[in-house]
Amino acid sequence: MKVLAVCGLGMGSSLILRMNIEDVFKAEGVKAEVEHSDASAASGEACDFIVTTKEIAQSLQNPRGKVIILDNFIDKEEIKRVLKENHVF
Repeated sequence: MKVLAVCGLGMGSSLILRMNIEDVFKAEGVKAEVEHSDASAASGEACDFIVTTKEIAQSLQNPRGKVIILDNFIDKEEIKRVLKENHVF
């Protein structure tokens, strides 16, 4: 499984989100490849899931994975809940 953590520029907040997703996956025993990216690069990259904010999701052109919306990239409990709700694990 491949997951993309996506923010506007693909630097700061997407890196934090990637690390938090990796922490949640590790705690749940989930094996996955998690990368971070900017919105324009993520639009053309094949993956299983794209995790981002509502605003960035609206800017994605033809996403090649299921888009999952978060309100808070730092809240690991929200990340865990939303990933479970979207059947990531």
